[in-house]
Amino acid sequence: MLRSAHPNGKVIERSAGSTMTQAVKRAPHTGPLAGMKVLELAQIMAGPTCGLLLADMGADVIKVEKLPGGDDSRGYREPRINGISAPYLVMNRNKRAMAINLKLPEGKAVLLRMVKDADVLTENYRVGTLEKLGLGYEVLKTVNPGLIYCAISGYGRTGPYADKGGFDLIAQGFAGLMSITGEPGGAPVKTGNSVADICAGILAATGICAAYAHKLKTGQGQMVETSLMDAALQQTYWQAASYFATGQSPGPTGSAHLLSAPYQAFQTSNGWINIGGANQSNWERIARVLGQTNWLSDPRFESNTARMAHRATLVELMQAILSQHDSEHWLQAFDAAGVPAGPVHTIGEALSHPQTLARGMVQHIDHPELGSMQTIGCPIHFSETPTRIDHAAPSLGQDTEVLLLEFGYSPSEIEALVACGAVATPASLT
Repeated sequence: MLRSAHPNGKVIERSAGSTMTQAVKRAPHTGPLAGMKVLELAQIMAGPTCGLLLADMGADVIKVEKLPGGDDSRGYREPRINGISAPYLVMNRNKRAMAINLKLPEGKAVLLRMVKDADVLTENYRVGTLEKLGLGYEVLKTVNPGLIYCAISGYGRTGPYADKGGFDLIAQGFAGLMSITGEPGGAPVKTGNSVADICAGILAATGICAAYAHKLKTGQGQMVETSLMDAALQQTYWQAASYFATGQSPGPTGSAHLLSAPYQAFQTSNGWINIGGANQSNWERIARVLGQTNWLSDPRFESNTARMAHRATLVELMQAILSQHDSEHWLQAFDAAGVPAGPVHTIGEALSHPQTLARGMVQHIDHPELGSMQTIGCPIHFSETPTRIDHAAPSLGQDTEVLLLEFGYSPSEIEALVACGAVATPASLT
């Protein structure tokens, strides 16, 4: 019997001369979702964001990738780390992976067997894609009535746009986010991050957790669905409130706030800082720090309504004072006065800041090919059931053999599935 370390932290035992594997399970996860089994048919970002959160919280997330090629994010050419897609690596840690050709009857049969024992299945295909393969929710719930089927689409599964595909950029434009982002008078601007994708994944994870609580009480599964459009629209709470109240669509305000002033970025002698005067007491502290107590009785600035009406003048006056000293000087002064203020970081500065590190938001994990690497930590913190990042993103088909064994396939059956192209292992892909 040969023993070797598996990239997921398991011990692999092989009979001499055999290519089949058997796994000794890694230490049980202590997270709040330990015991939940998730089949992730989703790819790129929205669906994988959902799976990443569930996995960090203890769920056994099995990434079911298509053949050929796997998750499309594997093909992103730059940036890459020793030839491996960095975007794929950051979105798929803590997951196990197998590769299945769902267009073949044998591949569909594999997925259906896995569905019988799953709690959750996630997918972000265009509406109708899995139905055409005979793997839609109506079919899968007959196989497993307790299945929570979570679908993320471009525009949702109802309405005149239900059959349209969607991307983050398209959703941001549709939802009006690009009309409120950037500087006044400028061209439409998307947010620097993929806000619709990421928020759709968070909403999906939230919905799954709620449906799982219902399942634990009743045994009943259900469909959970959201969309990039829904997620993007959700980001417009303040702007929607303004439109509902006035009938007018607000435009971009740069870094300034729609409802409060001063609440934006200001330039210092050596950079930029954000100052949050979101209420009257903070405004009064700001005026005192800037040495302008006369502003407190100035009718242009005495209330938030007045400051909003004269924001351009107020910003000009504040900017003239703030540019006289560096960022550190002002941040110390505002902090001492109890004014919410902070630096405008680069991504690198944010990720290396002591506060970021103290919160565990940068984690080090071992990758079988790359060695120690960094990844974003889980933003949810539990006192009794902590999240955990156990292992790096898997290679394509990395756990196919181990998982098929877990789902009751014999070594000879697995070899037949590999031979007909229904599934793939790392060895069969080389």
